[in-house]
Amino acid sequence: MTSLRTLEALEALLTERKSGNADESYVARLYKKGSDKIAQKVGEEAVETAMAAAKGDDDELIKEAADLLFHLMVLLKSKDMSLDDVCTELARREGISGLEEKASRSI
Repeated sequence: MTSLRTLEALEALLTERKSGNADESYVARLYKKGSDKIAQKVGEEAVETAMAAAKGDDDELIKEAADLLFHLMVLLKSKDMSLDDVCTELARREGISGLEEKASRSI
């Protein structure tokens, strides 16, 4: 299965689970807790990913990166957003230097 098909299948499952039973589905339980709690989980997974990279543990890095991507996709879906939305933004940035793009932000 290609990377894109894997992500598309996961995104479809996350959409399905959005209306699922929180007693039967981890994803439905996350949605029930709300975007703030999901965002907290994304932060935890990001720290775990960075720690695995810093330790030089490649196997752990892959596992934690998968957890991070999974929870990020849950967060996006909780806000009615998708990976397509993220890809559109990445495409918009194509050809723009990272320093230039960062300087253009109002934050």
